[in-house]
Amino acid sequence: MLCRMFSVFVCLSLYSSASSLSCRWVDHKFSHLSRTSMDLLDTLAHNSTNSTEDAENNFPNNLYSQASKASAEDKLRFSVQILEEMAALFEEDHSNASWEEQTVDRFLFVVTKQADGLHSCSHGHKRKNKKLQMYFKRLSHRVLEQMGHSAESWELIRKEMKAHLMKTDQLVLSLLSRIN
Repeated sequence: MLCRMFSVFVCLSLYSSASSLSCRWVDHKFSHLSRTSMDLLDTLAHNSTNSTEDAENNFPNNLYSQASKASAEDKLRFSVQILEEMAALFEEDHSNASWEEQTVDRFLFVVTKQADGLHSCSHGHKRKNKKLQMYFKRLSHRVLEQMGHSAESWELIRKEMKAHLMKTDQLVLSLLSRIN
């Protein structure tokens, strides 16, 4: 009996250690990957046509405002969803953009790594934010599809994603004192 209680205690200790270690990922890796993903987007800008046209895309500031007031867990989930939606968007046909495929692949890798790392800090599974999903669908349809996946449409998307990365970075960094 004492041996069983000891093994349960050891298992619980290991579990709690592992869960806190996974959240240390934010401290040690997120900021570096965030800077890398923003740098990669800047690299894509150097390889694209400069567009002066701005799309009517209605950046979801209200959703970020709501997320900033949410619990730490909900902030993590929101940030993971942003990164996942962003990666899905960049999986679309970007052949008309004058971007180096290697840079796009590296950007996708880094953003996916950020999403996976943040997901490892999350302790639950909750439904995705429907308004955020609809925003990215509209972005895909109204900007990319209607503009024929042109270089100009991808430049608009690139600018929009840079804004998302900056907002997500702020949201995640606001958690640092709470999750460690």
